[in-house]
Amino acid sequence: MSTMRRTLTDDLQQSAPAAPISLSRAGVTRSAKAIRIRHNGDERLFHAEVACFCDLNPAQKGVHMSRFEEEVNEAIDDVVIGEALIIEALAERIATKLVASQRALRSEVTIRASYPVEKRTPVTGIPTQEMYGLIGIAAANRDTSRRLVGVTAQGMNACPCAQGLISAQAAEALRADGFSAQEVARILDLVPVATHNQRARGTLYLGAPEDIEVDADELIAIVEDGMSSEIYELLKRPDEQYVVDRAHRRPRFVEDSVREMVRHSLDRFPSLPDDAFVHAHQVNFETIHTHDVEAERSGTIAEIRRELDGGEHVAHHTTLREWLDGRVPRP
Repeated sequence: MSTMRRTLTDDLQQSAPAAPISLSRAGVTRSAKAIRIRHNGDERLFHAEVACFCDLNPAQKGVHMSRFEEEVNEAIDDVVIGEALIIEALAERIATKLVASQRALRSEVTIRASYPVEKRTPVTGIPTQEMYGLIGIAAANRDTSRRLVGVTAQGMNACPCAQGLISAQAAEALRADGFSAQEVARILDLVPVATHNQRARGTLYLGAPEDIEVDADELIAIVEDGMSSEIYELLKRPDEQYVVDRAHRRPRFVEDSVREMVRHSLDRFPSLPDDAFVHAHQVNFETIHTHDVEAERSGTIAEIRRELDGGEHVAHHTTLREWLDGRVPRP
């Protein structure tokens, strides 16, 4: 009996490990939670997954896993994410609490939620519900904290390369059939040229000071506008015609989409300071290849502006981890 009592009261996590080595991160992932989001005047529960990590000192065997759950549950109970969808504020609150409860030097929290948006189809105006990803990330140490908000959205890209090949083929066939060069150019300008399509998923993170409000809806619009066309769960035939026509008149590589996301982020938020942060990533799911294609760009606003304004090829792109840790190079 006494042996069992001693085992239950021992704090094994606080004991010394066999190898006195600190760990960069230890914690929990895929912790399913229901969070309250108030949007369009209604407060609803949404499914979210939370990941929490802390560093671990070399004299401590393990983190206190139950404390992760306690801090997350307490923060979720206390917070209703408001009309601006500031999910990153919830992540920051949890991260700050974890530094104290785990006696850590650093913590990091990521919250991912599914975010429904009521939209209407582009031609027939039929209501449809589209699902987007809403992401809040925060890191904290004993003195400061940083946070950012992100979204994921789906769309489609029309390949410029294949379209160029088909366009050249069509021009040759039209000339052989007796059309003049001016007529060929006019036809190809009026008629969308065929190409292969790629369904795409874009992700955009923006880290900014608290006094600059970053609306998730605006980030979604930036991601979708970076692609050849947005897509919809429900489409009638006139809507389908619109989406296909729009995509083929705006052919884009995956690289184009990432660059457009970054450029439009600076256009939509011109007051972003130099040390604010942007990260854009897109994956295109190929239809005529067995592989997929990806592109991304991360960096401070100062790094992006140096390239946009002066054409400089910036050698170092600040990473998400560097920015969260406050390791931002001077402009």
